[in-house]
Amino acid sequence: MKPGLILKSFIITVSAGVLLMINACGSGENRMTGQPVEIEGLTFTEREELQYADQFSIDRYEGGCSLIQTSDGAKYLIVPENYTPSGKLDRDIRIIRKPAEKIYLAATASMSLFDALGRGGNIRFSGTKAEDWHIAFARDAMNSGEMLYAGKYREPDYELLLSEGCTLSVQSTMILHTPEVREKLEELGITVFVDYSSYESHPLGRCEWIKVYGELMDQAALAGEIFEKQVEMLESIGNQPATGKTVAFFYISSSGQVVTRKSGDYVNKMITLAGGSNVFSHLDNGNGTSAVQMEMEKFYATAKDADFIIYNNNIGKDVHSIDDLIAKSSFLGDFKAVRSGNVWATSEDLFQDTMATGEIISDFHKVFSGKAESEPPAYLYKLKGGRAN
Repeated sequence: MKPGLILKSFIITVSAGVLLMINACGSGENRMTGQPVEIEGLTFTEREELQYADQFSIDRYEGGCSLIQTSDGAKYLIVPENYTPSGKLDRDIRIIRKPAEKIYLAATASMSLFDALGRGGNIRFSGTKAEDWHIAFARDAMNSGEMLYAGKYREPDYELLLSEGCTLSVQSTMILHTPEVREKLEELGITVFVDYSSYESHPLGRCEWIKVYGELMDQAALAGEIFEKQVEMLESIGNQPATGKTVAFFYISSSGQVVTRKSGDYVNKMITLAGGSNVFSHLDNGNGTSAVQMEMEKFYATAKDADFIIYNNNIGKDVHSIDDLIAKSSFLGDFKAVRSGNVWATSEDLFQDTMATGEIISDFHKVFSGKAESEPPAYLYKLKGGRAN
């Protein structure tokens, strides 16, 4: 089933405040660009100005209502808790009452956005187990029982979700690979909201999705303030000259292949924004994923003279020293960065902490500009010689 396909119409009223589908008809056909969607009974007031994101739009209407549209054409009408539509709505408009509660979150990268808003408690169910969370709030909430594991996106615990009154599921685009799960959730009265932040072309575009969750949590103003702090941090780096340093970002799989990322991937863009230069300037994999696999020989030919190498320990998780790295492949011992000691690794929370995008770019800049010793980065750490104890 394609993301924009309209499911059969039905009306389900749920106590926690989410009304899923409206069996009605009406006007309104525009997606994210062009004129705002006309909604019977509502008067349009403004469109949220986006600085970097292009995978969603937010239109606001009188009475505290707003319409979120995502890049797949889905429409979500966010309304006050006691709001009752006075006009007919398109059958493909889903209604979410704010602040949304008892959420089943299967989009890992969205957790930090809820946490930044102080609304992590509105997430009752997690698609990630406690031991796999690197965001302290989420891990602690699961260990205390305030947040429950409800299965991965492809195998949710439907019985648990229903018994606890779940009314909204925030999913990553992985749900598109299991359309039968999405359809089942919606048949059970659980709205599926798909987060397309991974499709954003700019790193701060991913971060700007906090505005989406600000609408869901009735905290639009706070979301804007939090986002602006990330923008200011990036602008402060942008005012400084490029470092001219070349960088290779990668990890080594269990099969011995090097896994790096597409040249246009957001991680490589963060490296560029931080003043570095990715050694793979035109690398693609021919599909929609960010990972690119290659043999060590090919990686060696391109990356051996890189000024810095950064090991993605978020996935590898087994490299704690330069010796650990060389044990992966003796080729790495000949790398310029290894000989000069410019070898760094990512912290485990780098990929989950979406709301720290500005800080992460700043950390890269500290490394490339030689400021890391006096200003230690939070999301990167330097690998030293000798094996970890």
